[in-house]
Amino acid sequence: MRHLTKLIPILFFCLIFAASCKNSNNDTSAMTIPKAKKIPKNLEIHGDTRIDNYYWLNDREDEAVIAYLEAENSYYQEKTLHTKAFQEELFQEMKSRIKEDDESVPYKREGYYYITRYETGKEYPIYSRKKESLDAEDEILFNCNELAVGHDFFNLRGVSVSPDNKLAAFGTDTISRRQYFIQIKNLETGEIYPDKIDNTTGSAVWAADNKTIFYTKKDPVTLRSDKIYKHKLGTPIEEDILIFHEEDDTYSTFVYKTKSKRYIIIGSVSTLTSEYQFIPANQPDADFKIFSPRTRGLEYSISHYDDSFYVLTNKDDATNFKLMKTSEDNTSADNWKEFIPHRLDVLLEGIDIFKDYYVLSERENGLNKMKVVRWDTTDSYYLPFESETYVAGASTNVDFNTEKLRYFYNAMTSPYSIIDFNMRTKEKEILKEQEVLGGKFDKENYRSERIWATAKDGIKVPVSIVYHKDTKLDGTSPLLQYAYGSYGSTIDPYFSTVRLSLLDRGFIYAIAHVRGGEYLGRPWYEDGKLLTKKNTFTDFVDVSKHLIAENYTSSEHLYAMGGSAGGLLMGAVVNIAPELYNGVIAAVPFVDVITTMLDDSIPLTTGEYDEWGNPNDKVYYDYIKTYSPYDNVEAKEYPNLLVTTGLHDSQVQYWEPAKWVAKLREYKTDDNQLFLDTNMEAGHGGASGRFEALKETAKEYAFILDLEGKIK
Repeated sequence: MRHLTKLIPILFFCLIFAASCKNSNNDTSAMTIPKAKKIPKNLEIHGDTRIDNYYWLNDREDEAVIAYLEAENSYYQEKTLHTKAFQEELFQEMKSRIKEDDESVPYKREGYYYITRYETGKEYPIYSRKKESLDAEDEILFNCNELAVGHDFFNLRGVSVSPDNKLAAFGTDTISRRQYFIQIKNLETGEIYPDKIDNTTGSAVWAADNKTIFYTKKDPVTLRSDKIYKHKLGTPIEEDILIFHEEDDTYSTFVYKTKSKRYIIIGSVSTLTSEYQFIPANQPDADFKIFSPRTRGLEYSISHYDDSFYVLTNKDDATNFKLMKTSEDNTSADNWKEFIPHRLDVLLEGIDIFKDYYVLSERENGLNKMKVVRWDTTDSYYLPFESETYVAGASTNVDFNTEKLRYFYNAMTSPYSIIDFNMRTKEKEILKEQEVLGGKFDKENYRSERIWATAKDGIKVPVSIVYHKDTKLDGTSPLLQYAYGSYGSTIDPYFSTVRLSLLDRGFIYAIAHVRGGEYLGRPWYEDGKLLTKKNTFTDFVDVSKHLIAENYTSSEHLYAMGGSAGGLLMGAVVNIAPELYNGVIAAVPFVDVITTMLDDSIPLTTGEYDEWGNPNDKVYYDYIKTYSPYDNVEAKEYPNLLVTTGLHDSQVQYWEPAKWVAKLREYKTDDNQLFLDTNMEAGHGGASGRFEALKETAKEYAFILDLEGKIK
């Protein structure tokens, strides 16, 4: 990407931006606020015309666009200059809690223990393994600190070791567009083969012959994962064979191997529908066979054990999913037999299969539950979890022939733990508990609870809360309210060392489990999507009102935060009830919903019609238009706003937040702060290094702490 703005004359800036001397309340001198030029563009559909004055910002190759983003960045930097030292203090504080020379709990696969570790002062992980014993020599597979040299962004993913342990396929992204190169490394010689497979998801699957891999390519424009290829070692990449092309642009496709190692599976999924194909892993040249043909509204996923497949599905109106079983030879849905029935009050989230046991992951009343069952049915029980704000789930369990289940556990007041549980003896061993360094953390100093707020339609919305024991609950304390609320994605009440920087300064932190997630089961998701999407937004507002009414905080001290689809939530709530919040952080926000969902060339659009609705249909167009943040900006007072984005974001294009900020500047009637901070090097996930990411969090926290007057 060219950054030519540093060479653009001052006169050019004057043509792009209209000078404005509107000052915010804490200005000590006049400062020029960026103001984007207006170029009206008529957007017409269904007999309706929308005028988009900032549509021109959607061209990242346009020097004027880059100039505007750079000007907004400069403005943000100037206006927050007084917080720079505090941002550094926060960064060092958050960094000091992290064990820099840390490593993961080893797991064993095919005779090797695999370990991920970090070294002091280094940003990126080192992947290694040891043969048969943890006392064996450490074999470095990938040192990402070396691979990242010369790149502003670096991410390695999809490391896949061949069955004979001699080769590894891996994916790298140096742009932050989630378009990975796949390469192969010889683990015996250390040589990385020169051939690169471009524009992939980064993951590859080995057949049993140790020379065939299957991988997924993306559409170069939409970035939809749409093609599965087969590559044979020693052959040119240009000769790779297209195995499957998912032509329906509302689906994406992927490939994986079953835990039993018996089958290679190709999956095709949309929001509402699933389909799988399979071949034996030892027959890489066989033709893939459809497991069960796609039927709109039928979702399923498959696991293999012995001579059968186990199918997690919503078949027969099993809204919260059930488990079914079918033989390897008759896999179509007509042959599925019920194994675990559907339950109205329990969401069945997954299954882990072992030689003598299977483990069900469930969610009941918002809480994670894990049930261990012997295949011979002689024993079954739930793991005991007692707290009401905990998070638990299966961890890395690649070993099929073991009695030990590895799972994780943490709570809003308790650090992350990795535990090995003997399913036969019921004994557990805590292998590792996250260390919180710095000498100041004591879990007894914090309190957590779960409360329920009543939404406007009478529904009870759960809220997980954590705070320092000395924080007053009298309406005077600042509170940061967070939510996501889309795609059925559940934000669990997890522990965060970073969050301590707020809690120790008197903040309360609340996670609003709004509709659109699956915290209370699949119906909770269904009631927050498509033509019920606005429940997500009103739930959040009603939680805010409840927190104020119950004296946790007040509107003068209430802050809101969300990212991506959660950024859409932020955009919606500041249009609905701006008076409730003193400040809002909208990270990579999806705020121009109609325009994006009408443009099928944009990544993710077509695959999300079942989430938001297709605005080519007037019913959905009209509904989305009532809440799309960009379309509903009005001339009124808005809270203080920090908006962040990444120039190379592939999930939410940078121009959505840029346009939103430009329009807010035009319409808002207040003198509150409005900042747009664009990372000119990164994408949707922000900075790639573990410490660089903390600097972005320090910016966000400094924004709200400054508003609270807590920066000395």
